[in-house]
Amino acid sequence: MSRRREFEIAFVGLKPGVHEFSYVIDDRFFEAFQQQDFSNCHADIKLHIDKKSSFMMLKFEVGGKLEVNCDRCNSRLPLELWDEFNITVKMVEEPELMNEQEEDPDVYYISRGESHFDVANWIYEFINLSIPMQKSCGLDKMDGPYCNPAALEVLKKLESEIPEKPKENPIWKGLDKFKDLE
Repeated sequence: MSRRREFEIAFVGLKPGVHEFSYVIDDRFFEAFQQQDFSNCHADIKLHIDKKSSFMMLKFEVGGKLEVNCDRCNSRLPLELWDEFNITVKMVEEPELMNEQEEDPDVYYISRGESHFDVANWIYEFINLSIPMQKSCGLDKMDGPYCNPAALEVLKKLESEIPEKPKENPIWKGLDKFKDLE
């Protein structure tokens, strides 16, 4: 099966009820997308589809691991992935119009005449959403096995050069008396 077709689900042939699909995602999956801020991805995606007569409930379970750069010391940091995401896919007559008008990002519309839908973009999005915004070794783990000692030395040196408290500007001195007025 080609790489692109692997993520297409033929839902027309599915009976009503819950169906499970599994995907193993590695770095090759992301070649079709822009360059990523991570590498050595090994994600396990479980997709549960609860098919009803006019809509489907999709539940994506993201698990696995990948490597990111620490925001503080720039060393490689292993990161565990775990998250869940839900999407409701509704079958309607005018899906383009409905998708434009829909405010809920967890609802997606497809045409009643469709027989397949592609989950690759959702998998890409959900793996990226599973990565925290701040990626660091953690203050409690500094000097741990992943921290870059040279970067930590530079940070400590810069921290010691920061003045403790800036002097107060005399312009604002007279405003203190208005602070507690009601």
